[in-house]
Amino acid sequence: MPCGQEESGTAAPARFVVGVDVGSTVVKCHVYDRAAAVRGSSCRKVESLYPRPGWVELDPEVLWSQFVGVIKEAVQAAGLHMRQIAALGISTQRATFITWHKRTGKPFHNFISWQDLRSAELVNSWNKSLLLKVIHVIFTVLHFLTGNDRYLAPSFLTFSTQHTSMKLSWIFKNIHEAEEAARKNNCCFGTVDTWLLYRLTKGAMYATDYSNASATGVFEPFTKCWNPTLSNLLSIPMSIYPPVKDTSFNFGSADSEIFGVPIPIMAVVADQQSAMFGECCFHPGDVKLTMGTGGFWNVNTGERLFASWNGLYPLIGWKIGEEVVYLTEGCMSDIGTAIKWAQDINLFTNVDETEKMARSIVDSQGVCFVPGFQVSMNDPCLSASFMGLKPSTTRNHLVRAILESIAFRNKQLYDIIVKKIRIPFQTIRADGGVSNNSFVMQMTSDLINKKIEKPASADMSSLGAAFLAGLASGFWSDKEQLKKLRRIEAVFEPQKDSEEYKPAMDTWLQAMKCSLHW
Repeated sequence: MPCGQEESGTAAPARFVVGVDVGSTVVKCHVYDRAAAVRGSSCRKVESLYPRPGWVELDPEVLWSQFVGVIKEAVQAAGLHMRQIAALGISTQRATFITWHKRTGKPFHNFISWQDLRSAELVNSWNKSLLLKVIHVIFTVLHFLTGNDRYLAPSFLTFSTQHTSMKLSWIFKNIHEAEEAARKNNCCFGTVDTWLLYRLTKGAMYATDYSNASATGVFEPFTKCWNPTLSNLLSIPMSIYPPVKDTSFNFGSADSEIFGVPIPIMAVVADQQSAMFGECCFHPGDVKLTMGTGGFWNVNTGERLFASWNGLYPLIGWKIGEEVVYLTEGCMSDIGTAIKWAQDINLFTNVDETEKMARSIVDSQGVCFVPGFQVSMNDPCLSASFMGLKPSTTRNHLVRAILESIAFRNKQLYDIIVKKIRIPFQTIRADGGVSNNSFVMQMTSDLINKKIEKPASADMSSLGAAFLAGLASGFWSDKEQLKKLRRIEAVFEPQKDSEEYKPAMDTWLQAMKCSLHW
């Protein structure tokens, strides 16, 4: 029977919540019951477009079709009807954006991915500019005089290709139609969540939430407003930005033509913050480690907002009514992507083999894998490479070197966080596909000398979106109820002294230095 139809004229009770995660590589949907058990699922691969070297785009119509498709398929797989869905929660990849015409709804371009590098020349120009040096001096003085951390981040502001601001500036310099529409207040800007809301409600809801807004780099977490200073500096019109709503909020209903019945949209949230919520990291000092396409360490800092420092940056985790929870985040690129690349060149057939391959040898025999990113330097010219290769090097050594590099970078980023965030860590919870690799998990636990919990499901972003939607709709009563629904699959406790890894990590750090500015 098609989704949305009933066997009889009576409506089935709404006893389920849908959580969708629109990630960088896949769109996933899970249907959850009140025990947070998955009743039905669907998944589709996200097809990225590469129109030019360094450019990464997504077709908005294809993404929309995939989004609607996985919801219908998951509900059907659960053997349910659309009328039985109490709420929809949407988690999305962050900083991927699109602009479109306010009146016609027609996009001016494809989604520009957070991975896109088209603004590289603009970034380099700004970072070398006299104006940026003047800004550094002004805000350094302001921070010295006031002691206000709000002025600390601009005092050493450096632009990167990951900043939405730079790519937006590129849009208005290179796409005439967007620039002209913006001058006439007819240009809308939106991250993936905003675009999906707009399409789901057929233009009735144009908004984002605080978690997604704070991840763009154009939103000021201290004032909780779009940043007029930065926007004016980069000639980005303030009129393009959407209103910012609570994370757990009634965003209206999906138009009945889409799913056959109106479905309440009760939460939109950025993927890392959503995973944090799904892990029930509700208290200051709770830590989430996500190892998926990229790697992310998030620390709940409660009501305290820490300024950007040495690769760490502040985010709004979520806003629910009067409650605003702040996070500090550090990220690493090339986690899952490095493993996928290794599979593509036939170092192994199945990802599950990697753990066994790594454990089959005592060490990597001095072989080091250098990923394309170095956390403390953030050097865009860093070259990914293998170093220390020998005639005796086997596939097992190469695979172990890749897995070790993930654990070493976890240690590196953890140390930076501990140095900056002077909040006692309570729990560390891991998620993402790479968290299924016990070699990486155990080595990380050894290196940081901390216990790490792994949940029964690695799909925390969709669960977090469902939790937030369920709270807004009354499907679940409060966070205490959500905590009782957590299921832990494994706990990794330190088994080796971190000093035992020091020679290998020192060699890896030396390899990293050799690859800088390639």
